[in-house]
Amino acid sequence: MSKLTELEQVIGYEFNEQRLLQQALTHSSFANEKHMKKLSDNERLEFLGDAVLEVVSSEFLYKEHTDLPEGDLTKLRASIVCEPTLALCTREIDLGKYLYLGKGENLTGGRGRKSILSDALEAVIGAIYLDGGFEPAKAFIHRFILTDIEHKKLFYDSKTILQEVVQGHYEEPLHYELIGEEGPDHDKRFLVEAVIGNTTIGEGSGHTKKAAEQEAAYQALLWMKERGLYVS
Repeated sequence: MSKLTELEQVIGYEFNEQRLLQQALTHSSFANEKHMKKLSDNERLEFLGDAVLEVVSSEFLYKEHTDLPEGDLTKLRASIVCEPTLALCTREIDLGKYLYLGKGENLTGGRGRKSILSDALEAVIGAIYLDGGFEPAKAFIHRFILTDIEHKKLFYDSKTILQEVVQGHYEEPLHYELIGEEGPDHDKRFLVEAVIGNTTIGEGSGHTKKAAEQEAAYQALLWMKERGLYVS
């Protein structure tokens, strides 16, 4: 079984034109390395998929949250369609496994890079839309993105929420400690702990310190929820 066919089974959609799926998975590094013709990578499909995702997510939130004003809906949509949250959504289908990456990008952790994963997810949406129309694209978005919204909002707002929880329940302040760095300079990965006083309550990693802190804050909130210290 080809990896394209395998991914079709994972996402529950069979393409009429499988080349669209292949293009959606083709990163610019691969297209450049293989000297593919211009516009063969997934960037145009990402542009289209981004627009479809915005329409579908906006409609969903408009119908689900009839009591929220425009400003709150905009913020909630941003928490769903931002790069880190979309990258989180790709874990369920293991999208990184199916990407076509250049050798350099592959060797430096491209399959796990949030920007590449989120772009590819939007490109897959664009490919489904072109291949089958609006309804299957909408079904894909509902199945893999518009689920567990509260969980994703928690992830998106993790640093702000954690700061508020700590200020309300602890005397000692919250701070983040950089505990290590991995990888070469061009592909650095930072390891961070969220700490209250001398107690580590969450750990995170990321290609930037900010991303690592967000992950650490998110893990800290999950730790607190397990112990009944935080209720969303």
